[in-house]
Amino acid sequence: MKQVSGKELARALQKKGWILVRIKGSHHVFTLTGRPERIVIPIHGNQPLKIGLLRSQMKIAGLVEDDI
Repeated sequence: MKQVSGKELARALQKKGWILVRIKGSHHVFTLTGRPERIVIPIHGNQPLKIGLLRSQMKIAGLVEDDI
């Protein structure tokens, strides 16, 4: 799996219809209408996300590696 920054993941989520609801510090919170889950992405410049966090968030969002 390639390394992805928080900014890149946020862009991919927004393309899939996820909506940015709030920002607290460097954490951006996304929701999707009709789904109870929320996705919280730490955005620290262009620093890559850790693989476990990335996989977890992609699984919740229904993203595959080609979507990023």
